[in-house]
Amino acid sequence: MKEKKVDRRVIYTKMVIKESFIKLLQQKPISKITIKEICEVADINRATFYSHYTDQYDLFQQIETGIIDEINHYISSYNLTDPSDAPIEMIIKILEFVKNNSEIFNLLLNNGDIRFQKEITNIIGQQHFIPMNLDKESTREDEYIFLFFANGCIGIIKKWLMDGMEKPIREIAELMLKLAIYGRSGVD
Repeated sequence: MKEKKVDRRVIYTKMVIKESFIKLLQQKPISKITIKEICEVADINRATFYSHYTDQYDLFQQIETGIIDEINHYISSYNLTDPSDAPIEMIIKILEFVKNNSEIFNLLLNNGDIRFQKEITNIIGQQHFIPMNLDKESTREDEYIFLFFANGCIGIIKKWLMDGMEKPIREIAELMLKLAIYGRSGVD
């Protein structure tokens, strides 16, 4: 079956709407942003906005979903040959993606929306960045340990973004992995 081709004008319009919305999100919280403002910044009419999104929250959720899909696609496109290097290399790949999309990640991770953070936590879990005892059945305690480390990684990413990503990606990746494996004693 032939796949339907998306009109370039639609792609462009959605891009302009998203960019305008992101500019507004950098200035104020989503609850204070109106559809009228988004349309004025994007230089479109309200009917055009509503042909793609139901409201600013739908737009926000579609941006989140798009980023999650992109990061999953980005990570899955890498085939790491040496399993012993996989955790550090995959963390580096995620941090590269975050850095390349730092503006949107800074907004999504620091806006208080826990849904996006949970999705990022799930990605970390799917990639097995955090060493867990996989020889036995996962226990409730394993889940707590994983969440502790995964949320710690998200905290490190948020801090790294706030600091303007001054530290090199490899250094941040190694810090995350050392903390996950050895705890505080691994970084002295």
